[in-house]
Amino acid sequence: MNRALQRRIATELEVVDPATFDPAREVQRRVAFLAGYLSRTGAKGYVLGISGGVDSSLGGRLAQLACERVRAAGGDATFVAMRLPYGVQRDEEDARRALAFVRPDETLTVDIAPAVDATWDSLAAAGLTVSPQYAEYVKGNVKARQRMIAQFTVAGARGLLVIGTDQAAEAVVGFYTKFGDGAADLTPLTGLPKRRVKQLARHLGAAESVIEKVPTADLEDDKPLVPDEAALGVRYEVVDDYLEGRDVSPADEQRITDWYFRTQHKRHLPVTPGTDVAIWQDRG
Repeated sequence: MNRALQRRIATELEVVDPATFDPAREVQRRVAFLAGYLSRTGAKGYVLGISGGVDSSLGGRLAQLACERVRAAGGDATFVAMRLPYGVQRDEEDARRALAFVRPDETLTVDIAPAVDATWDSLAAAGLTVSPQYAEYVKGNVKARQRMIAQFTVAGARGLLVIGTDQAAEAVVGFYTKFGDGAADLTPLTGLPKRRVKQLARHLGAAESVIEKVPTADLEDDKPLVPDEAALGVRYEVVDDYLEGRDVSPADEQRITDWYFRTQHKRHLPVTPGTDVAIWQDRG
């Protein structure tokens, strides 16, 4: 393995040290971060879309605990969980179980299908043509961005901030939509490999069905509930091993680093004349 590149990536992504990792301490550190940020900014709380997976479930629970901490200290803070299905969500029961774990102050459900379909149809009427091979992929990104439009609209109307659920395993391979689920005011899961996200959720009492739900973006209608790992071509367990400095196969290392460099544009927003060369010149 290219240890120098691995260490550089781990440092850039703020990967937690597995040798000293303590779930209780990490929960408290991240809740304190969220509560402290509300106190410093004067924001009235947080909003987050709950999909049913472990990442949004943990992010939502941390946000709820942070708001409760602010209120206990005499402040004003509310956590709003949002359900954002495209029509009828195929894994709706998973989302319900996640909400039972999060226990949000408030839940709003918004069907994004009318807005997504109106945008898609208007673009087609304007003359946009998309190859059938990529149409569902492109429309899937419209769905992801529409979900963030809804969340930022609630945040703007209520004086809230939007939580993002980006964690280290997704960050290194860029497995998120730019300005979609990659858009947020704060990312309290930063630095956590997938296995550490699960550990924190388990520490907080999440059900195993929530913790072990197969990760899926579920953005393409013709490929419902495709697992993230199938799309990436590498298992999250292997990505976690890489991030934590363990040995992985040369093929897996190549796939992970290829994804990392291919998706640099997502981690440098916006790209500027001064960062463009730096992004691409050093492949370790």
